[in-house]
Amino acid sequence: MRLTNYTDYSLRVLIYLAAKDQEKLSNIKEIADVYGISKNHLMKVTYELGKMGLLNTTRGRNGGIRLALDPSDINIGAVVRKTEDDFNLVECFDPVTNSCVISPVCGLKHVLNKALQSYLQILDGYTLADLVKNQNRLQDLLGTS
Repeated sequence: MRLTNYTDYSLRVLIYLAAKDQEKLSNIKEIADVYGISKNHLMKVTYELGKMGLLNTTRGRNGGIRLALDPSDINIGAVVRKTEDDFNLVECFDPVTNSCVISPVCGLKHVLNKALQSYLQILDGYTLADLVKNQNRLQDLLGTS
């Protein structure tokens, strides 16, 4: 299983904000600098996370972003499902583009689908709070302490 950069960046933004003092606003530039990620990419990510109700965004000179929910209320499986384009691990997962001749009798797609469901089920068992239990160490590494 491989996540897109978009999902990776989304999770990194959420981890950054959860590791930080929840009362303080952050900005895209500081997150981009810490992770070495393009500001433009993060602008798209934070916009979408805001639309999902995961971030509060404040515009203007003293604006910024912060979590809209408690980290314990942000389920990792739900975030991954919302930020991934699709879960077509192989061609036959998409009936529109599938041209594999063995599809009707192939057992691989069933095995991979079962693996995907297990993968998502594991992610469903974790919240953002679980990912930042080592908050002090994260703050040191992210420079947010």
